[in-house]
Amino acid sequence: MLTVNARATFGPQGPFKLAQIERRELQPHDVLIEIKYAGICHSDIHTARGEWGPVKYPLVPGHEIAGIVTKIGSEVTKYAVGDRVGVGCMVDSCGTCANCQHGEEQYCLNGMTGTYGDTDKYGQYTQGGYSTHIVVTEDFVVRIPDGIELDAAAPLLCAGITTYSPLRHWNAGPDKKIAVVGLGGLGHMAVKFAHAMGAEVTVLSQSLKKKADGLELGADHYYATSDPETFKLLAGSFDLIINTVSATIDINAYLSLLSLGGTLVNVGAPGEPLPVNVMSLIGHRRSFAGSMIGGIRETQEMLDFCAEHGIVPEIEVVHANQIDEAWERVLASDVRYRFVIDISTMENA
Repeated sequence: MLTVNARATFGPQGPFKLAQIERRELQPHDVLIEIKYAGICHSDIHTARGEWGPVKYPLVPGHEIAGIVTKIGSEVTKYAVGDRVGVGCMVDSCGTCANCQHGEEQYCLNGMTGTYGDTDKYGQYTQGGYSTHIVVTEDFVVRIPDGIELDAAAPLLCAGITTYSPLRHWNAGPDKKIAVVGLGGLGHMAVKFAHAMGAEVTVLSQSLKKKADGLELGADHYYATSDPETFKLLAGSFDLIINTVSATIDINAYLSLLSLGGTLVNVGAPGEPLPVNVMSLIGHRRSFAGSMIGGIRETQEMLDFCAEHGIVPEIEVVHANQIDEAWERVLASDVRYRFVIDISTMENA
């Protein structure tokens, strides 16, 4: 086993402390990655605080991982020492079910293995990217193009692919009117992607305080949902709505904004159920859908798309001893638009 340094939380309210965790010895198809940067995702907070179910502590979160390959297993063919790579929200799947065979490992019928807070096929509890190193099978590693800096690459492994995947699946393009609900870590990426795909993009946010940002990121229009006139003005307007908000909202009000045959896709994961009035779907053949991350093939496609179009997230890099503060700022929506931990500061945290 390989012992590495990490930042772990030992209970639902933290705080984070320096800890040592064990990584498995390299198997034939494994790669050892020295983590350079790890993004902070709202999912980290939900998970660590037990909002999505029981948690085994200590827990090392982090599923937005960017780093360098430092060692490879005897049968690895996809990567070499020195390669710039990333790891996202999953580190394994069964590989044999219909969904895995179609490159949709995130929907593995036998359950994909999460990067942290899960149990892998070796019986080991998975620990994430708030650490100096990770061992991952090569099939769940992606290559980071040279045109993307490692700190900016990290959030693409969750926030990026979570918004890219539904836009691709529902055919975002020049003929589509797309609304993005919320301009946070996910939302700002959705705006960038939809704009690059040629769609007409509208941001729907609680207030207009981020309007200048939204327009600069690529939005064509920006409306405050706190204004009741917004829902009257935009009724029946959109082909596709991407809801990035991880809180309970009046989903039926947003469904009313869909055009005939339009779809509202939830990528945010609120802790409470969202009640849906079926009549709001039936009346205009509307759809209410959900989408998770993408598969490994689509994640690589997303990274290549970012390199081609010059798309990177807006980030704030923080020291490893600032994780607790960063989490509180995420909860207060006080980040524009994604925190990234500089893992080189781990030793001094």
